[in-house]
Amino acid sequence: MKKILTIFLFVLTATITYAQHKSTDKLYEALKKASTDTAKLNALLNLSRHFYFSYPDSAIIFGQQAYELSDKNHWVNNKARSFNAIANGYASLGDYVKAMQYYKKASAAFESIGDSYGIATENNNIGATYIERGENKTALPNLRSAVRQMGIYNLSHKSLLASEHLRVIIEENLAEAFINTREVDSAEYYLKKCYPAAKANHLDDVLGLIERDIGEVEAAKGNKKAALKYFNSAISFTKKTDDIEDLSISYLSTARLYHKYKMQDSAEYFAKKALETAALGKFEQDAINAGQLLYSYYDEDNNLPLAYKYFKLTTAAKDSIYSQDKVKQLLTMDFDERQRKQDIAVAQAQYQEKVRTWLFIAGLSVLLLVVVIIWRNSAQKQRALSQLQLTQKQLIQSEKMASLGELVAGIAHEIQNPLNFINNFSEVNSEMVDELGEELKNGNVADALALAADIKANEEKINHHGKRADGIVKGMLQHSRTGSDSKEPTDINKLADEYLRLAYHGLRARDKSFNSELVTNFGANIPLVAIVPQDIGRVLLNLFNNAFYAMQQQQKAAGGDFEPIIKLSTIVRGKILEIVVRDNGVGIPDAIKDKILQPFFTTKPAGEGVGLGLSLSYDIIVKGHGGRLTVNSDEGVFTEFKISMPI
Repeated sequence: MKKILTIFLFVLTATITYAQHKSTDKLYEALKKASTDTAKLNALLNLSRHFYFSYPDSAIIFGQQAYELSDKNHWVNNKARSFNAIANGYASLGDYVKAMQYYKKASAAFESIGDSYGIATENNNIGATYIERGENKTALPNLRSAVRQMGIYNLSHKSLLASEHLRVIIEENLAEAFINTREVDSAEYYLKKCYPAAKANHLDDVLGLIERDIGEVEAAKGNKKAALKYFNSAISFTKKTDDIEDLSISYLSTARLYHKYKMQDSAEYFAKKALETAALGKFEQDAINAGQLLYSYYDEDNNLPLAYKYFKLTTAAKDSIYSQDKVKQLLTMDFDERQRKQDIAVAQAQYQEKVRTWLFIAGLSVLLLVVVIIWRNSAQKQRALSQLQLTQKQLIQSEKMASLGELVAGIAHEIQNPLNFINNFSEVNSEMVDELGEELKNGNVADALALAADIKANEEKINHHGKRADGIVKGMLQHSRTGSDSKEPTDINKLADEYLRLAYHGLRARDKSFNSELVTNFGANIPLVAIVPQDIGRVLLNLFNNAFYAMQQQQKAAGGDFEPIIKLSTIVRGKILEIVVRDNGVGIPDAIKDKILQPFFTTKPAGEGVGLGLSLSYDIIVKGHGGRLTVNSDEGVFTEFKISMPI
């Protein structure tokens, strides 16, 4: 959920209590008194966790400091914990893209040390983030993977309260995803699994969530009385555990239930409670959801003043979300730059080590050559030469054995992780095959198909880790290569055409009433061009989206007679490749032509853009590829962007 401090929330939020200040002071005192790196790390992570809801920007900063301390001490597990803390901060800010990046970094770190519990935790976090974004079907594979990882973890660990707690949370998230996709039977299946476990282990922080989900299932089945019973119980539990966010959501579920049965006064009452509670906890997205519900209810009552009031407040809250983008960028800019410099420093150190090794080998070779010359010119030439040959053989054999020992040790260390995964997934598949047989005997085809899909997914992971092991063996004596940022020969016509279709069909998915003629004029015999395909694709996609937006605005102004046309052409002039994107949209006024490439400059309404697309595109073309990005426009007639890059 988004937890950004906005004007909307300032109107409705109570002041922070003395007890909260006291708790914060204790955490700062613990950091100040920390005498070891371990104590300092724990203090930083505790501070990040403490500020997660109230001041997520501070949570991110403390998470970054925890990462740097973990990196200094080569603590892989703690680097993963730090990544998770940073991700939580971005999720609270509403920057789900950045949150996903750090959740996946945490997952990769846990995977590198074979920590199944950590992998399960991050898969659950990723799935929960997708649910918050409304992408419930996308969340399901991650949550199912979390279930499988918990199965792997439980094969070699005793079932403790912490692992049982995580299992219950994962199953509750699965139930919520199925509720949101209206798959009531599947939701009920997982709720029946996690509800008894939550009660037996007194997991009060989850019981409220589960009871609200059960209420949603009962509401979907038309059982008003049962649904209301579980919603009321959920409200009691969330009050007991001081879970402000889920208390707000429980109020909102109650409001929707009353609205479903035409009990408008009760619906409006609980929607207001949801709004006030979300505002108290600074849960902005929940406050927006409640505000939207309120103005829709008042609109149904024809109470236009109140409907307008909540519409205005909710719109202001939405707009304020986008004003946080600059804050998010400032938070990440310095940390990402330090990580980049750190990677460069590591690469330079490795290079210098290689240079020193080759210089040593060269020096040793020269020394051996001098020895050979001396012995060849000595009085005992024949004996000395024979002895030298024997010495050389011994040196070579000794060097081979030393290298072989290092190679075997390296392979044994590096190959252990993929072998662990292969063994674990093989054991899980064996159990799942037995379960598949039982489900088929019982005639549960749907469950059997789900198990078959999971078995196939495990087999793919076995194959992946087998190839990984093979790659480790083959690659031990090879230099590591750079990642996806390296340039590669690319068919520019094919790339441009793919991104044009992608942009157009993406727009059509959002606005089926919009149609445009796509005119392409690709130059013949254009050679493969060395570029970073992902970066150039990002530039083209930005130009296409801007063109379609400009034509949409022109269509609104001109009416039905306007025919949108976008033209894409490529040509080679000498040693320069030119890509031209032209549209017949609203054009660019002369007064702002010099500003459009500046960061954060945009002509779009609040909430529809932050003005970074063309600025980033300019950097990619000019700084990344040594080219030029120019614009020509006639207001009300056309706009034409030209990319020029050396072949």
